[in-house]
Amino acid sequence: MKRFKIGGVPEHFNLPWRLAIEEGKMKELDVELHWSDMTGGTGQMIKGLQTGTIDIAVLLTEGITKSILEGLDAKILTVFVTTPLHWGIHVPYHSEITRVDQLKDKTFAISREGSGSHLMAYVKAYQEGWETEKLKFNVVGDVYGGLWALQNDQAQAFLWEKYTTFPFTEQKKCRYIDEVVTPWPCFVIAVRKDLFYSEKELLQKVSKIVNKRALELKNDSHAPEIISWRYNLRLSQVQNWLIETNWNYDNKSDLKDYIPVIDYLLKLKLVTKEEAENWQEKLFS
Repeated sequence: MKRFKIGGVPEHFNLPWRLAIEEGKMKELDVELHWSDMTGGTGQMIKGLQTGTIDIAVLLTEGITKSILEGLDAKILTVFVTTPLHWGIHVPYHSEITRVDQLKDKTFAISREGSGSHLMAYVKAYQEGWETEKLKFNVVGDVYGGLWALQNDQAQAFLWEKYTTFPFTEQKKCRYIDEVVTPWPCFVIAVRKDLFYSEKELLQKVSKIVNKRALELKNDSHAPEIISWRYNLRLSQVQNWLIETNWNYDNKSDLKDYIPVIDYLLKLKLVTKEEAENWQEKLFS
């Protein structure tokens, strides 16, 4: 039996993985998956791939793309979630900030360097016409660190997936003022380079099983209730999220999906032209 360690955020996007594992769907492949919740997000998973503490990661497209171009020994296996991610822009609950333009020159809380909360702050700054070189960050570890930073005036803004943070806005731990949407499919499956070369075919079969389970979840009339209960989210929020979200049901990946990622990383000077050369080969082969 093949055994793999997989990491992903403990959020609703990854329920197809959890269900496929819990229901024994991998037994037909003679595969055992050990799931680890990565509350530190993409930055933590990149570190896990780097150190070998995980074999597979379900993580943000922009984060893993940047890390591989910078030399991380990993490859992208396939797209996992084909739709964009809606990043909520949050500020301290009692702050006088009500508009995004008021965040210029403020400090952004981020989970880790290279994380989505880090890179999407750059994307939003670029869209607003700010000088991205002047952005200020406070590394806080995870969503709870971000909330702490807002509540203790250690940061004035924090970007995180808006449905995950909605319960915190209801609890008045932060306040949502706007959002920024990724211009690309939001989650991909990445694996350590050695496994990509030795187990690519098997891992593709694993992803197909998960995508099949995702399609079943998408079509399940009880899915909103299941997700609401498991992730402590309001039912109406889950229903909206399910409308917005699609997984990679047909198991296809298109290189053109990554062109906006590369373009943004170059425009934001987060990778060099040299690092971006031959990006298709570096990411996928």
